[in-house]
Amino acid sequence: MSSPGHRGLDLVPLYKVLFLTVVAVFVAVPLLATALGGFKSLGELRTSPFGIPHEWEWRNYAGILADWHYWLYLGNSLVIALLSVALTLVAASMAAFVFAHVKFFGSRALLSYFMMGLLFPAATAILPLFIKVRDLGLLDSYFGVALPQAAFGLAMAILLFRRFFRDLPEEIMEAAVVDGCSYIGCFRHMVLPLSRPILATVATIAFVQSWNAYLLPLVMLNNDAMYPWPLGVMRYQGEYLSDWNLILAFITLTILPTVVTFFAAQKHIVAGLTAGAVKG
Repeated sequence: MSSPGHRGLDLVPLYKVLFLTVVAVFVAVPLLATALGGFKSLGELRTSPFGIPHEWEWRNYAGILADWHYWLYLGNSLVIALLSVALTLVAASMAAFVFAHVKFFGSRALLSYFMMGLLFPAATAILPLFIKVRDLGLLDSYFGVALPQAAFGLAMAILLFRRFFRDLPEEIMEAAVVDGCSYIGCFRHMVLPLSRPILATVATIAFVQSWNAYLLPLVMLNNDAMYPWPLGVMRYQGEYLSDWNLILAFITLTILPTVVTFFAAQKHIVAGLTAGAVKG
């Protein structure tokens, strides 16, 4: 016969399952309602927004997939997101390696300056950003959106990279230095090959943030042909009426790449976020 203490221990996994179930429901219900809403007519969507469609309107999704504007917006989002990811990975990984393994005067102050970026979202600096991007001649260009996105993502990326780099065995770096390897060579040939988990983690975070960004593209882009998908939704919004069923179908199709990216990199993301969490 088990004691009350043992019964309490046996119930701990049940509490975890219940908590994770509640979280999963809160996440899955809006996504499921969005996907199902794309299969409804506009009238049915207003009367039954969360129910199963009585008549499945497959033409909503088929019409969007057949529209070349959808692929244009998707391509623009992909180019901007890939540029943002590349800029973030290159700048953040090199800066984090310096902060983790190179000692120099003012390193703590400089690191604290970078970490201040966690306190300020892009919306707080949208006017100075617009003026700077305009002065650089990057308005209505992919770089005009990707550069600010990468800049505001550097703080979190450096924080993640630095923790991972500091947890790497110091013997590897010391052996490389003894063999005559420079800091750049050590970073390129020793550190980066061991950093696949954190590279995947930072890349996925930067990709999702850039893919879903709305404010920066809205301010920096004036040409419809350069719009990413969050601005492309406005194509289905009129002055007096919005086709919400088409909007939901459009959103469902455009968030699929981020879902696929997350599941493809899930193993590396978990490894990157939990690296160094347990010592011993």
